[in-house]
Formats: sequence, C-alpha cells, structure tokens
Amino acid sequence: MAEYAKVIVDISQEKLDKTFEYRIPPYLTQRITVGMQVYIPFGSRRITGYVVELSDEAEYDEDKLKNIAGIVTDSVPIESHLIALAGWMREHYGGTMNQALKMVLPIKEKKKAVEHKRVRLALHPVEAKNQLGAYERRHSTARARLLRALLEEEELDWDLVTHKLGVSGSVIRAMEESGVVKVIRETQYRNPVSHLTSRGYGLTLNDEQQEAVDAVWSDYEKGIRSTYLIKGVTGSGKTEVYMELIAKMQKAGRQAIVLIPEIALTYQTVLRFYNRFGDRVSILNSRMSPGERYDQFLRAKNGEIDVMIGPRSALFTPFANLGLIIIDEEHETSYKSETVPRYHARETAIARAAMLDASVVLGSATPSVDSYYRAKRGEYRLLTLTKRVKERPLPACGVVDLRQELREGNRSILSRRLDGLMEQRLRAGEQTMLFINRRGVAGFVSCRACGHVIKCPHCDVSLSQHANGRMVCHYCGYTEPVPVQCPACGSKYISGFKAGTEKIEMVVRKRFPEARVLRMDMDTTRGKEDYEQILSAFANHEADILIGTQMIVKGHDFPDVTLVGVLAADLSLHVGDYRAAERTFQLLTQAAGRAGRGNKPGEVVIQTYDPEHYSIETAKAQDYDAFYEQEIAYRKIMLYPPVWNMLVILCASKSEEAADAMAAELAAAADAYTGKNTKEKVYLVGPVDAAIAKVNDIYKKIIYLKAENYDTLVKIKNRTEVYARESRYYKNVTVMFDFNPVNGF
Repeated sequence: MAEYAKVIVDISQEKLDKTFEYRIPPYLTQRITVGMQVYIPFGSRRITGYVVELSDEAEYDEDKLKNIAGIVTDSVPIESHLIALAGWMREHYGGTMNQALKMVLPIKEKKKAVEHKRVRLALHPVEAKNQLGAYERRHSTARARLLRALLEEEELDWDLVTHKLGVSGSVIRAMEESGVVKVIRETQYRNPVSHLTSRGYGLTLNDEQQEAVDAVWSDYEKGIRSTYLIKGVTGSGKTEVYMELIAKMQKAGRQAIVLIPEIALTYQTVLRFYNRFGDRVSILNSRMSPGERYDQFLRAKNGEIDVMIGPRSALFTPFANLGLIIIDEEHETSYKSETVPRYHARETAIARAAMLDASVVLGSATPSVDSYYRAKRGEYRLLTLTKRVKERPLPACGVVDLRQELREGNRSILSRRLDGLMEQRLRAGEQTMLFINRRGVAGFVSCRACGHVIKCPHCDVSLSQHANGRMVCHYCGYTEPVPVQCPACGSKYISGFKAGTEKIEMVVRKRFPEARVLRMDMDTTRGKEDYEQILSAFANHEADILIGTQMIVKGHDFPDVTLVGVLAADLSLHVGDYRAAERTFQLLTQAAGRAGRGNKPGEVVIQTYDPEHYSIETAKAQDYDAFYEQEIAYRKIMLYPPVWNMLVILCASKSEEAADAMAAELAAAADAYTGKNTKEKVYLVGPVDAAIAKVNDIYKKIIYLKAENYDTLVKIKNRTEVYARESRYYKNVTVMFDFNPVNGF
C-alpha cells in the first residue's frame, strides 16, 4: 500500500500545480484513495485538501513530512469524484496529474461573477423622514435625494440610483454603514439559453422509441447500470428517446449530461431540449466566453440546472447527483481529445458513470466499429430504431462513376445526373445540399510535368490554393503566392487539384446564376455568429443550395432538402489511416440522411472514382451491418482496434537527432519490458516518422505497439513514462502517449 500522498489545498486553475506531500499514517493506508478529501496540518492550522496522487517513495526529506490527520467523512464534495476521475485519466491516457486535473476541474478558473445589486430602505418610514430632515439641514443633497426616492419606492435598482439619481457608490456605502439603507447583492449567472422562448413539448413516442426508453429505465429501476448503444437510422428520433430518459431521471432527482459534437450543437438542437426542460437546461460551446462557461459550471454545482448539453468538455459538469450520460453521434472523432491527456469521451464517460452509479447511452445511425464490436460481444446493450419518424422512407441513393463521366467528356465537378437533378429542384422550389470533405480552392498545387508538389517549408504537408491567389498551410498558417512556373523543373504546367468548397461555389454560381447559394466551411464561419446565421438562413429558405464541408451533414434537420450531392466520396477514403473506410461510410450515410426529412421524398447522388469499394456500396444501400462485417474482418486480419488495442508513443523535438535518439531508447525499453514482463504477444513497430514528420519546425517520431489486452499496454505506458523521465534527452524531447488513436499525432 502507498505510504505517501500528494495533496492540493486549493483547486483554482492557477494553483493546481502546487501540491504538498504528506505521510499516510499506518491506520489510514488501507483507506486513502485518490480524490479523497482529508484533514492536513498546514502551518499552525488544520485544513482540508484533496489527495491527487499516491506513491511508495517520498520526493522530499521523509523526516520533514507531516502525517495526514484524518479523512473528511461528513461531506463529500463534487470535486472528490472529479479528482478521482482525473487519476483514472492520468493512468489510462498518460500525461501528468496536473494536466488531468486542469481538464476535469475547469469550474475554479477565476472569473469575476456578474453581480446584480439593489438598494433597499433599512429604516421605518417615520425614522426615514426624520433622517431626511437631518440630511436637508446639513445640505447632504445626494443622500437626501436617495432617501426621498426610497420613501416613495422602498427598493431601487443600483444602476438607477447611480445613473438616474446621480448618487455615487461611495455615498450608498456610507448610508449602508450608518444603517439607513441596505444593499441587496445577488450573483447573476450568465445564461446562454435565456433568449429562447419555449414552445412546449407534445410529441408522443412511437413503439420502437418507447421500447428503447423502457429497456434503459427498467434496468435503472432494478439497480442495473449499463452502457446502451442505440443504433437508429437517420431521422428515427433518437433525440426524443434521450429527452424521455432525461425527464425520467429528472423526476428521480438526478441530473443528465448530453454530449453532442460541437459541429452539431446548433440553435435547432438546443431549442428542442429547451422546449422540454426550460431553464433547467444549459449549454456549453467553444465560442462562449470563459465567464459564460464558468457560470454554467457554477449553476450546475449549485443545483440550478438538471441538464447540460455540450461537446466533450461538458462531460466534466460538476453535478452532485449525476444519473445519466448521453453521447449523441458517438462515432464522431471530435470525442477524442487532441491535447494531453488524450482521453476519449466515451471511455471516460463510462468510467465516470461507474463512479457515480449512473448509466451511459450512446447513439448513432453509424456507430463506431469499436462500439458496435463491444455491443456484439455483450459489453454494451444494443437497442435498434429501424424506422424513420412518421414512417418516412430513406432517401433513394445512386452512385455516379466519375471515371465514366471523364471518358464521356464531362470534366465538370458536377456529374450530368447531379446537374439535372439540381435543375429539377430549383424549378420545384426545393433545396439541395452539396457536400465535400475539403475546404479552399485546391487540395494541393502540383506540376503536371515533373510531379513536384509545393509544400510548406515548416511542415511536411502540401500548401492549399485559395481564391486570393495565395497558398496556405492549414497547420501553421504559412502563406505564399501561387507560382507561375514549377520551382523544380521550370515548367508552366503547374496548377491545383480543384476540389474545394470555394471552387464548387464558383462552378455552381456560374452554372445556376439564378440560384441563391450559401457556402459553409471553416473559412466562412470564423465569427461567433456566422455558423448560426448560415444555418438559419438556409432553414428559412433564403438560399436554394448549401455547399459545405462535413459541418453541414451533422444532425441538421431541413425539411425542404430533397437532394444531397456528395461530390468526391473517396477524398476521405484513400488516406493513410486504418479507419478511412469507416469514416467514409459514416460521412456518406450521415450526408444521405439529410435528404427527405420532411414530407417530400429525398434523393442522394454519390460521386466517386471508386464505386466498387465496400464502404461506398454499403453506404449506397444504407446497410450498416454489411459494412461492419467487411470492416471487422479487415480489422481482425490486421490486428487493429477494436479487435486488438494500440498504443502510440510520440517523441517530438526541435532537434531531429534528439527525437530520433529518444524514440530509439523508448522503443528498446518497451521491447525489453514486454519481453520480460508479458506472456501475451506484443507487436512493436518503429520508430518511424509521423504521418506529418515536421510541423512548425518540430520533428515527430512515432512508436506503435499492439496487444490484445488494453491493460498490458497501460503497463508498458507506465514503464516507458518512467524511462523517458530518466533519459538524458528528456529536457529536449516531448513524449506523449495515445491509446487506440482516432486522429493520429
């Protein structure tokens, strides 16, 4: 058992790095755990703190360490289990405990609260009139003016007193000190949903939806806490299932967290929850100010809300009695953190739920292969919704072979079939969405004579051509003008691969000059309100055609959209990532799901150079199970997650030699450790260059390890962390770990 504990006494953001070491007395060694609140001697006082780390060895002089005085038993604050969760994250995803704490404890970031103040008369009216006479005799005009106003109106707003009556704050405070007035101070929390108006809620669940709700709730009432995967076709009403479960939790006195990909967290989505739960719901998003985010956490902690909706950071909402965590569109890659600790919201949600006796519900029309694999093995309970709400049919889906189009002389971005259908929709007054998984005018600029690709001098990636005649690096922001001739061979045959959203917009406007066209990508949604304005304009039928990247296909519901065109389905297919087929299938299915959500039937056109690929064929048929069977067979052959588990170790440095040397040392250490300490087979690959070997003049080297057992990789990670800290290259090389990577380093 551990003999020493590190304790924090203040969990404000700026003080999380400061921990104090204490000795654990023998009678407490069996009871002390990470996250526990304890009594500690601190100078001449006895105060409380939180245990954030346990160890067998003391970092400081053992003779100078004091004993933990006891365990706080009468109160278990919300912070305790969040600190325990941080300990779990640190163990499973690497990094330091302080990095994990800063991830899960955003609530203590110092932000000045908004305070609302009112001035109230503190005297009996008779006394007040006598005091008014005294003020008038002394010519205390400001005090007399305020007292006269309070005799007419017993309570006044602070702003009215200071602005309209012209009474300064110092005068008010002096009158408060002398007992003439009383200042009422109330903290006003910024409420991001206060502008909404509830339209009420009157939907009735269909049989499939009710069965899903009953399955989860009957387990809950029996004391069974599980993870449920709701696999429901696009438009099957998963949100209504979520809201019914939340309502039941609310009646049982428990709270709920709803995770939604940032990209799908729209006014439309939030309003649906607000109509059902009113002011008891709040939201988080990346465009809120730190003060707004801080207030939402305080409202949750104080019990003023029951439902928090937001991206993965909402998972750490400090609810005192959390009963349900819902992860919508659970297949989304944005649920994996790209900063240390590189946690996955799904696994972390399951860990948090286990600590709090809560349930987890995952939902998607195209579940991640990882989740479906676990559901098939019985680790999750699978629930299915096979029908769209109101029995609406799935859209008719067709595939166009772009190779054939080229052979027949069509060099346009738009196939002849898609072009004709768009014209029909314009004549009928219906809407079209065109989707491409790329922004800018071009993916890259290359020489047709020698094949040279223009790359960023700081990052090992090609530059993207934009409409302003410049090329941009989307990793570091470097920019330079488009060359008129090849810098390698001097040829004038140098141009871009024209398949970006800007280029498509230009082509569409030229082909359909009468159409109203909107474009939605990272370049048109930089402002705080841009995203909402574009979606609202399209929803209000202020445009006929919406062109965009994947942000337009995430959960939006436009009843007048009857045509969806996927312009280059295989742009996401042929990349160096074992999840490429899965992502392509998901994107195509989600894009297809935007069509025909109203009363009119929908149609989908998928344009591709690889129509025979199984991800394209199964997406056309909207057949998830057929896709899964082929994909999981491939994962089994290649020993990829979820069949096996993968650990990636990154070594990054400004010195390529230091990165190389550290990577070689860690690979050797991991190999030696597995040879001596593991009986199961562990495959090690590397060190190798990262997919992008240099970003912003930082060199990146990668080591891959694969093992069937996740815990085996955790042990390897722990040993490698220790070895890295002992290396002479440690000061010059950053070492990071990632389990079952989603986006890579």
